[in-house]
Amino acid sequence: MRKNMVAGNWKMNTTLSEAQALISEIIHMVQDETTGSPAVEVVVCPPFPFLLPVGKLMSEGGTVHLGAQNCHQKESGAFTGEVSAAMLQSVGCEYVILGHSERRQYFREDDELLSQKLKAALAAGLKPIFCVGETLETREQGDTFKHLEKQLQDGLFHLSNEEFDQVTVAYEPIWAIGTGKTATSEQAQEVHAFIREQIARAYDAKAALATSILYGGSCNAQNARELFGQPDVDGGLIGGAALKSRDFTDIIKSF
Repeated sequence: MRKNMVAGNWKMNTTLSEAQALISEIIHMVQDETTGSPAVEVVVCPPFPFLLPVGKLMSEGGTVHLGAQNCHQKESGAFTGEVSAAMLQSVGCEYVILGHSERRQYFREDDELLSQKLKAALAAGLKPIFCVGETLETREQGDTFKHLEKQLQDGLFHLSNEEFDQVTVAYEPIWAIGTGKTATSEQAQEVHAFIREQIARAYDAKAALATSILYGGSCNAQNARELFGQPDVDGGLIGGAALKSRDFTDIIKSF
């Protein structure tokens, strides 16, 4: 029906040599410990400067897919410091993360902008991992579902059925990331089921059943098996644990 996925977001971490060493360790561990054919699609998203060298090592290993952490909404132009979707595709990227909570919070990316980025990524042949999620304040006010519905409607559901087929959704409970608070597997399942219900309403039941929804709230090697055991949790968008080859591989093996 739908694929399981573990995507590692390295954020603004590693030097080139560290990035090469880390991906080499991950590739070898995945090959050795999952017989080279894990029951999950593994994606790694390094910083922009390392996409080409890290991607080269991935292509040699053949078990991990390359993704980027963001892209610009325009094809090209006078946008100093930005990176287009076509550039990412040209260096071997298959995936791109869009709407990550840190992009929304620190760089003020809103749903209108993200809808443009989605179109640009899809036009370049990339598969978006589209992030949604609520803050602690939103959750405590009881507005989680209202907030997520708006993010989905305004940022994502403008896509055609064919375009939407290429999208993976990631749920980030922002209140459970680096705060010491933890979302239970039941809380994750509740929200994932809600997101799937919204997809069914916007498109149809077939699209909802086929869409992979990842959990991105401090997933680690200790809680991954319980989280991934929930019926609507199809994997994880991994932050800190993705920078440790042992932890990241153990999360992959949780399936």
